[in-house]
Amino acid sequence: MLKILIPTLMLIPTAWLTPAKWLWPTTLAHSFFIALASFSWIPNLLETGWHSLSPYMATDPLSTPLLILTCWLLPLMILASQNHTATEPMNRQRLYITLLTTLQFFLILAFSATEMIMFYVMFEATLIPTLIIITRWGNQTERLNAGTYFLFYTLAGSLPLLVALLLLHNSTGTLSLLTLHYSNPAPLTSYAHSFWWVSCLLAFLVKMPLYGIHLWLPKAHVEAPIAGSMILAAVLLKLGGYGMMRMMTMLEPLTKELSYPFIIFALWGVVMTGSICLRQTDLKSLIAYSSVGHMGLVAGGILIQTPWGFSGALILMIAHGLTSSALFCLANTNYERTHSRTMLLTRGLQMVLPLTATWWFIASLANLALPPLPNLMGELMIITSLFNWSWWTLILTGAGALITASYSLFMFQTTQRGSLPMHMLNLSPTHTREHLLITLHLLPLALLIIKPELIWGWTA
Repeated sequence: MLKILIPTLMLIPTAWLTPAKWLWPTTLAHSFFIALASFSWIPNLLETGWHSLSPYMATDPLSTPLLILTCWLLPLMILASQNHTATEPMNRQRLYITLLTTLQFFLILAFSATEMIMFYVMFEATLIPTLIIITRWGNQTERLNAGTYFLFYTLAGSLPLLVALLLLHNSTGTLSLLTLHYSNPAPLTSYAHSFWWVSCLLAFLVKMPLYGIHLWLPKAHVEAPIAGSMILAAVLLKLGGYGMMRMMTMLEPLTKELSYPFIIFALWGVVMTGSICLRQTDLKSLIAYSSVGHMGLVAGGILIQTPWGFSGALILMIAHGLTSSALFCLANTNYERTHSRTMLLTRGLQMVLPLTATWWFIASLANLALPPLPNLMGELMIITSLFNWSWWTLILTGAGALITASYSLFMFQTTQRGSLPMHMLNLSPTHTREHLLITLHLLPLALLIIKPELIWGWTA
């Protein structure tokens, strides 16, 4: 664990002490080495159980893919932000990289925590750097509003979780994930127990976010700078799914009755957010709403608690992390050239930037779950397990899949096809940096098809 954590921490002095002209190449190379070193967690995946055990941290088949995804994203965020922050004073660029590094540090500690309270503290700590990144480096004046939404939704959801965890500790005597599975579940009968069940999950459902408590997400995404959008879509939403999977094993006897409304909300959200995407004018907002839909499927898969549901949820989380982060990067390359996110004003770009149009095409197809990509694998496993649980779910998941395909193609067609608008006079060509960035998103996605057992979690 420390061979990743210590280099990650050392990125902070690196960012402050490197000469200005070497700042970005040095931090990029450093974070890339950390990402490569994180692959050393992989071999343990094919055995089940905990690995890299220390008193506070460990990895197991559920947390390892998410940890590697976290480490993989830092160099990509540094690559993506280079142009965005180029005009800023040097100290602000250094601060920006420092915030991204601290965010990665908190995320690694959250995903590898073996103690629920440590997980809770790190879950909350990720809020601070994200909030600073959104409110300081966001594009529009709305960014403070978005930051307020983000802060209060997350805090309102996670305070009940703290009380629930203290109650759990009081009744079982431990909050260690290694031993909680073996404690006797209390006979949960009263209304208070139902409240306890809801408060355990509420923080994670807000973070995912479940449809109905999702309003902070589009705001935060639209206002955040590119690195903020990438880390939000790719990793911070996954904290919710990961926390739910960890808590689910303790909530056992109550889940059967109490999970119905949440599953219904999640599946209804898949259809509703898809429909919202179909009439969206803002490109980043469209990608943000599509994240809500995908996370609805993940929530449904986790709440029905079958091995297939869990496995499909984990696969979809990893695949969605790479896909949606790639889409945000593409939206950012458009924005840096046209300075507009309105889809009607930025159409016909295939004529000018043909290679970028290819990336758009592949990323849109990955978003609508084209076979044989892991997105499809995850969605099919979740849909099958939901269908097995109740065949009514097929109507909602089927409609959701159709709508997802529609808006993904709509997004591609609006931004890339058609004639170039009259107001676009001089667009700068794409840089090698941008092509490398998208390749590093889509290549892992394609390679995971070959060895999917790396990301299917406990089911192996």
